[in-house]
Formats: sequence, C-alpha cells, structure tokens
Amino acid sequence: MRRQAVLSVLSIAILFIGTLSVQTISQAAANATQGKAYFAGGCFWCMEEVFENVEGVLSVTSGYIGGTVARPSYEEVSAGRTGHAESVEVVYDPAKVSYQKLLDAFWLNVDPITPNAQFCDHGSQYRSAIFFQTDEEKRASETSKQAIEQSSRFNDQIVTQIVMASQFYPAEEYHQDFYKKNPIRYKFYKYNCGRAQRLETLWGKP
Repeated sequence: MRRQAVLSVLSIAILFIGTLSVQTISQAAANATQGKAYFAGGCFWCMEEVFENVEGVLSVTSGYIGGTVARPSYEEVSAGRTGHAESVEVVYDPAKVSYQKLLDAFWLNVDPITPNAQFCDHGSQYRSAIFFQTDEEKRASETSKQAIEQSSRFNDQIVTQIVMASQFYPAEEYHQDFYKKNPIRYKFYKYNCGRAQRLETLWGKP
C-alpha cells in the first residue's frame, strides 16, 4: 500500500516537472522569436507612441538607461543626477519588422542635431541615443547615421549618441502608456513642447 502511494506521488511529481519543462521550453521558444531594442529620444511618452504604432512591435516600455545609479526614480532622472536618459525598450517580432525599420522610425522622430535636449526638454537626460546590444546592431546604427550625414540634409553635426546598452530600468507605472491613459494632458504637452513642429522642420511632413 505504501509502495503504491509512493509511486502515485512520484508519478504526479514527474508529470508536474514535465509540464513545467514544456512551459519553460515554450517560453524560451517565444523569447527566441522576439527582439529587444533600446532608444532615447527625449520624452519617453512620445517615443512610446512612436514605436507602438510600428507594425511588428509587440510592446514598448518607458524607462531609464545609460546611467550609473541602480533603480533610479523619475525625480532623480529628471533632475539630471543619475546619468540616465529617458528611453524606451522596444520588444518586436523580427519576422515582421527589422531592426533597420526601428532605426528608421527612431531617426524620423528625433532632433539629431541638438545636443542634450529634445524639443522643449533640456538636459542630458533628454539626449537622443541608440543603445546597441550586438555588433550587428552597432553596425546598422552607425550605417544609418552615416547615411543621414552623407545626405547633406543638415548643415549641423549629427550628435545622436550610439553607445552600448547598459541596464534598463522600467519607469514608474503611471508613465507606461501615458499617451493612452491621459490623452488630453499628453496632447497638450506634445503640442506645447513643439515636437511636431520641429520634426516637420527637420524631416518634412510625414
């Protein structure tokens, strides 16, 4: 009787472990089909809207990257005390959108010739930057930057940084999808910051 009880317990344990293994493998497979990219283009509310409207992007998270302080708060970052930039983590499906397409979306939504500022927001925490993770991403980023430089579109130097990604820290929950949760406040900010007007001057009408 005891042997049967032990065997029953073992059978349940094996079944449970097997289920976990299948789930783990499934999750690993899902992660393998996803890519992550990191960009800073001033206010992360606005960059979140930009990338969430790119087909093939699965999710966008506002946060902080490029600094020296662990788990920084919005107050610390916005005061310019941590070295971080307001940024976004873009999770995407490589089968539907390439890293190059993400770079295209990035450039057309930043001011690449103004250092340590984007539109009405000033300070290194609002710098424009591409944070690469691999040599391939670095090459693609540098090539895209060179293409803009060689196009002679701008007389001024392209100051957007291309640097290796460091630890990304998600911003506080109230910042996530801010443009959806607070549309009136968001549109008021975006318009008064002069973002759309400046982008049209830089890149022409979308």
